[in-house]
Amino acid sequence: MPHAQPSDVASADRILVYGATGSGKSTMALALGERLDLPVTLVDDLAWDPDWVQVSPEVFEARFRPRLESPSWVIDTVYGIHQHLTLPAAEVVIGLDYARWRSLARLLRRTARRIITREPCCNGNVETLARACSRDSIVVWHFRSWARKRATMRRWAAASDGPPVLLLRRPAQADALLASLTLGSGQPPM
Repeated sequence: MPHAQPSDVASADRILVYGATGSGKSTMALALGERLDLPVTLVDDLAWDPDWVQVSPEVFEARFRPRLESPSWVIDTVYGIHQHLTLPAAEVVIGLDYARWRSLARLLRRTARRIITREPCCNGNVETLARACSRDSIVVWHFRSWARKRATMRRWAAASDGPPVLLLRRPAQADALLASLTLGSGQPPM
């Protein structure tokens, strides 16, 4: 598939945002949804119930599948179990292919902010210092998954089939993409 261009994003009805933990996938998905008037699905909201209870695979499937089958969407990530369904349904993929240090720094800042402010995430869950320092923390997950997620989005970009992929290497490129969509849509910038 050819590499995606901003015009591919502007005309798409089904956009997958993908990247490492902490890269800004949810923020990008929400901004795209607002600019393109598309419904946004934050996948972690489907996977976690209050009190950090991870839902069963059956419950997750029942929550995720209808979103994927709707005619338009922006989805902020895809778990491995659904890649074979999501990729063919996407019209374009935006890969936040940032350096590890950048996504890790963003993740650490976000986690610290959420601990201090008790800002809710994922269905009202609140991050704590104890959770951030545990073996199952989001920071540990970043280290476990970063290389795999980078390899996945680069493999998609190099594939001869599948949706076009727009790899963004720096946040400035993401900002430029969003600005081009704002200008193209006639809506004022956020």
